[in-house]
Amino acid sequence: MPHITIQMYPGRDDATKKRLADAILETASKELERGKEHFSVSVVDVPQNEWKEKVYDKVKKDDNTIIQPGYEM
Repeated sequence: MPHITIQMYPGRDDATKKRLADAILETASKELERGKEHFSVSVVDVPQNEWKEKVYDKVKKDDNTIIQPGYEM
């Protein structure tokens, strides 16, 4: 039962977040060959001034991060 969390800066409306979640769900379902009912997706807004501490520093240290950020902070 995969859960996918999307973290991003605030500012997108709910319709945009829903389209993004649907697109990621579609791809994950196809790639993992599992029905969409097996997945959950959340979108978490992280303020820009908290990004480094709450996201960037964590993913840079995490061996499970498959695609590292292409930017420096």
